[in-house]
Amino acid sequence: MTAPVRVLVADDQALIRTGFATIIDAQPDLEVVGECGDGSTAVDLARRLRPDIVVMDVRMPVLDGIEATRRLAGAGVTDPVKVLVVTTFNLDEYVYEALRAGASGFLLKDAPPAQLLQGIRTVASGAALLAPEVTRQLVGRYAARIRPQEGGADDVPLTRRELEVLRLIADGLSNSEIAGTLVISQETVKTYVSRILTKLDLRDRVQAVVYAYRRGLVA
Repeated sequence: MTAPVRVLVADDQALIRTGFATIIDAQPDLEVVGECGDGSTAVDLARRLRPDIVVMDVRMPVLDGIEATRRLAGAGVTDPVKVLVVTTFNLDEYVYEALRAGASGFLLKDAPPAQLLQGIRTVASGAALLAPEVTRQLVGRYAARIRPQEGGADDVPLTRRELEVLRLIADGLSNSEIAGTLVISQETVKTYVSRILTKLDLRDRVQAVVYAYRRGLVA
């Protein structure tokens, strides 16, 4: 038997926190190892308990979810913990910053239980959770806040086709949509995505989106 995915739930609303924990613990392949209501405690518990994934709220007292995520999964963290941000998207203007801080993805708080569970499994497996339609909304809304770095496509160590794939990822296209656009197989797309992440030293698809916008590769 494979050991269950160990989950830490951090949310300042007790009702939501308890609800998430109940849903997660009911799954044979998932296990809640801790709960807390503020970001500082989340960081302490994550470092002590070493969960496979932290389900992190953004707006919390003492330390918000963005800074907590940065301390657990940000650049320079020696042994990062995977973080899945769960937020009220329409009210929360800090989701993009949470992703930049190192989160592997995010879900809306009103997502159905099945989507939460699948999201946890997806992020725990090492993949990024950023639904294409949400990518479009998120990046479209916050793109103006991303200040492009110096340089552009000429300074990016990718082939022409890899650049095409990166731009399509940043546009919010799924692998199947990219395959259809470029008239190639999904397996070929997966290969390109893997090469892009390796060449750019990026952890996942979320970081690829941020990279593309910061480099000014997407209008």
